[in-house]
Amino acid sequence: MNQDLIEKIKKLREETGAPINLCKEALEQSQYDLNLAKDYIIKKGETLISKKEDKKTGFGIIEGYIHFNGRVGALVELRSETDFVAKNEEFKKLAHEIALQVATMRPLYISPDQIPDEIKQSKIEELEKEFKEKTEDVRKKIIESKMQKWYEEICLVEQRYFKNEDLKIKDLIHQAVNKFGEKIEIKRFVRLDIND
Repeated sequence: MNQDLIEKIKKLREETGAPINLCKEALEQSQYDLNLAKDYIIKKGETLISKKEDKKTGFGIIEGYIHFNGRVGALVELRSETDFVAKNEEFKKLAHEIALQVATMRPLYISPDQIPDEIKQSKIEELEKEFKEKTEDVRKKIIESKMQKWYEEICLVEQRYFKNEDLKIKDLIHQAVNKFGEKIEIKRFVRLDIND
């Protein structure tokens, strides 16, 4: 293995947390382009997640974050398949980062599928009124785009990670799935604010 490849593997591993073998595979599959390799690792995580969809996440931790002024806090329940992963320091760090995200970005739901249908429908109707003068095809595309943007504002897994705008919270979860090789999910969260 040449030095350039070793450096790229090291960099990719630092940025994604993926195992060395997966980093090497991702680089080989993407003609040694780091950005394409990151995408490959994320897609691999999504595939692993879909294969493990029916797995039970019976272990995990509850992690909290309280802002230095004591006025804002968050609790997150992050689940894993095994106690071995739940006790891992990197798993705990992930839970802490997600709690920090909740405190900072104020999500309302974990994912779009948790938004009640009547709230989604109300948002769609609001957008249809706003863009009623557009043709049906154009209006449909605009509404899809606006709904996705709305999900990114209010759904935790769709939000941009506030420490790295290139990643969504679901990307952090996918990286952890790649690293640990098991299903990881956010079960619930709560955000408390003295000003609410």
